[in-house]
Order: sequence, then structure tokens, then C-alpha cells
Amino acid sequence: MEKKLAMVIDSFACIDCKACQAACKEANKVPKGQWRNWIKTPDVEAVAKNGKRMLFQPGNCMQCEKPTCVEACPTGATYKDPLDGTVRIDRRLCIGCGQCLPACPYGARYRHPELKVADKCDFCAERRSNGLEPACVSTCPNKARVFGDLNDSGSMVRKLLETGNAVQIVNNKSNTDPHIYYLGDPGAKDWPVKAQMPSAFAFWKNLAGPVMKGFVGLSALGVGAMLVKQFMMPNDTPNKKDEGGNKDA
Repeated sequence: MEKKLAMVIDSFACIDCKACQAACKEANKVPKGQWRNWIKTPDVEAVAKNGKRMLFQPGNCMQCEKPTCVEACPTGATYKDPLDGTVRIDRRLCIGCGQCLPACPYGARYRHPELKVADKCDFCAERRSNGLEPACVSTCPNKARVFGDLNDSGSMVRKLLETGNAVQIVNNKSNTDPHIYYLGDPGAKDWPVKAQMPSAFAFWKNLAGPVMKGFVGLSALGVGAMLVKQFMMPNDTPNKKDEGGNKDA
């Protein structure tokens, strides 16, 4: 792997201004009612009771080292980019089945209401291709987010991790080894859920998918994915139980 992109977030520096959310929405054309990133706010009463400082916790797709969403995808549309370690979605292969949504412990995915495919943060891939940082990073007034390459010994994210003061937020039953780290006390830690892995597409994922990839190639797999989408979702309508995606915490 040439790069291993990651983000280190300082919750102490976040003031809940939501500039990161607005910048992300604009840069990535995120549809109304959906979000690619979020800021989790603490329980005010609990904070007052414990006498602790109010901490706001920014977050987005955790770009996991062991992404359960990749395992859940029946067509290979969700994959781990071998060049930079990010988890990406190939919209040509996505059939909008929604299997990846509950497979994410962080609720970082939603079904795009217009495109009918899964969507999530990709560290602003388009901006990065133009030499820019993710919109949430460059917009934050307090520089609460630091972005860089863990494989680069000179990068700030690597240096921050080497201090030993960075932590991951995980669900112990679904520890995906996220590449989003938090400095010191991140605030709430108990919100990730156990990944819900699909069973309906087990045969497609374990047998049909690899066979198609091996014998007919990616282009034909894309055609196959579209055919499956037509047969399984003739009206191209997502399951009601999966609608809504991310909401402000």
C-alpha cells in the first residue's frame, strides 16, 4: 500500500460550529436530509452531574483497516483502495441493496435518494485528486481535524499517533480498526454498534461474485450488477427500514 490515509481529531478543539458539516455537504453534493460527517454532542445533564468539560466529537466514515462494509457488499462495489487505504464505493457496481448500511458499526453510510446507491465519506476523493485536503479539515476554524498519511514518517497524523495519546472508538464485538483517531478524551465512546452482517446474499458474495470477477472481468460484473438491480428492485426503491441515513447526533 503506497499510502494509509487517516485523520486525527481533537474533541477539545471542536466548538460545534458545524462548519465541517456544511463544507462537506457543499463539496460532495450531499443530498438534503443526509450527511457524510457529523458532530456528536454530549448529554448536558450527565456532563453537569460529572463535572466534566463539554466535549463535541466530530466524525465521519472511519476508513477502517478491516471494514465490515466491504464484507457485506455482494457485488464488490464497496472496496478498500489499495493505493491509499480508504474505503470506496464504485457506483457502477452498487445495486442499492442496503446490505452495507447495518454492517457499518458507525452508521456512516446512507442510501442516496436520487442515485439509489450507497454513499459515505471518502475523504473528499475529488478534492484530494486536485491536491486539496478534505473539506472538513480545511474548513475547521480551530483545526480540530488533522489529515495525513500514516505511512509517511513526516506527516502530522503519524507524529500525533507516536505520542501515544490517540485512541480509537470501537465496538469490541466489531472492532474494525478504524483510521480515525481521537486525541486524549474523545467524549462518548459507547455509541458504535455491533456490525450486522447479511445472510441473504451469502451465496452471491462467496461464490457468484468471485466467479464473475475471475471469468468475465469487472465490466461484465458491472452489467451483472445492473441486471441484479433490475430483477431485485424493479422500482429502484430502497427498503423503508434503511431510509434516513446519518442524522446529527
